[in-house]
Amino acid sequence: MDYKPVPTVVPVAPFDAATDSQTLRSAMKGFGTDEQEIINVITSRSNAQRQLIAAVYATEFERDLTDDLKSELGGKFEDVIVALMMPPVEYLCKQLHSAMAGIGTEEATLVEILCTKSNEEMQQIVVAYEEKYGRPLAEQMCSETSGFFRRLLTLIVTGVRDSLDTPVNADEAKDQAAQLYAAGEAKLGTDEEVFNRIMAHASFRQLKLIFDEYKELSGQTIEQAIKHEMADELHEAMMAIVECVQSPAAFFANRLYKAMDGAGTDDSTLIRIIVCRSEIDLETIKQEFERIYNRTLYSAVVSETSGDYKSALTALLGGA
Repeated sequence: MDYKPVPTVVPVAPFDAATDSQTLRSAMKGFGTDEQEIINVITSRSNAQRQLIAAVYATEFERDLTDDLKSELGGKFEDVIVALMMPPVEYLCKQLHSAMAGIGTEEATLVEILCTKSNEEMQQIVVAYEEKYGRPLAEQMCSETSGFFRRLLTLIVTGVRDSLDTPVNADEAKDQAAQLYAAGEAKLGTDEEVFNRIMAHASFRQLKLIFDEYKELSGQTIEQAIKHEMADELHEAMMAIVECVQSPAAFFANRLYKAMDGAGTDDSTLIRIIVCRSEIDLETIKQEFERIYNRTLYSAVVSETSGDYKSALTALLGGA
């Protein structure tokens, strides 16, 4: 089955950056702020359109739109709007940077961002990261992670994965499945090197073939094998790759569910996924969420959030 990504946010037409920039300025001038107006404009434009609005705003009013928004808004609502105003790659770099800043590392964030990207997307992140922070992403990551987990992420970041247009090779897939089997179930202990090499090098389309061959060969799914052979962060990273090969929407639906499950909400994950996937496959994620959890993503978000924060996220979801 080919994956069909359906976004919830598409470029608006007709589009007039000057009118939008005027509307936003009016919403922030004088006493009080018209939050609903800000939500209406920003959540219903594509990121490229938001960048044009910001450029016109800067020329027209000699002010920085994002700075103005920050000074008028607050809390989680501000986080959503500021995230929407950043170019997507820059936003992901910022998320990676904050996942590694301070004491401890948010491994789950690294996994979610790095293990789900094609080689082409990864290259853009690597270039943007070094431009923004003056330090290579791989270098910073190496100082924050360890063991086979670090090696896997380093392989992914250094861009060894085959590109999207590399043709798939059925014979090679058989051979790679046999290598995985020999490195895991067929021996005592696990040869993580082999898993890392194949999982980080093969394109997602090739991995799909490898996983099919694996099941054919061993009678077990690759998920079952990983569950038995890996632990902790490496297990999480491997599973993320497997899930993204099979269905990115299911992977993100699960992440969203976990972000809202139990006491408290992991708002940064909630915001990141909804913002980042809105122009890619958020509609598809909504369908998967409902299929897996038997409730709508919309209703889950409504019950976990409130106020303008809730209004902004539900606007991005594009209705129930």
